[in-house]
Amino acid sequence: MRLALIAALLPLPAFAQTPMTAAEFDAYATGKTLTYARDGAVWGAEQYLPDRKVVWAFTAEECRTGYWYDEDAQICFVYEFRDDPQCWYFYQSATGITARFAEDAEGSPLAEVAQSTGPLGCAGPDLGV
Repeated sequence: MRLALIAALLPLPAFAQTPMTAAEFDAYATGKTLTYARDGAVWGAEQYLPDRKVVWAFTAEECRTGYWYDEDAQICFVYEFRDDPQCWYFYQSATGITARFAEDAEGSPLAEVAQSTGPLGCAGPDLGV
């Protein structure tokens, strides 16, 4: 009994929470550019546009366009550079959202570390002199 009470008072990790629904994710993300980190290092950023359109870039790489859809409790992304969907579980907390790759439930989650309402700064092959 005492152990159960102590466990109940401890904060739950993000993956123990209920995943965000598609409606919750859409309401939170649309109109924002979110930057994500994994294990403390910036991993990439994504701009969430209306109609479930996205622009993604790994750190220091070209931007890729795509879209997202919901499947069960997962938010799945399809990008121009790959046909297979990349599905994630998203969780909301007081400090932002975290994402856990559906195919790697034991892996380190991505954590939102910054957000803006501006567009994603995209590097490209044709930029420069």
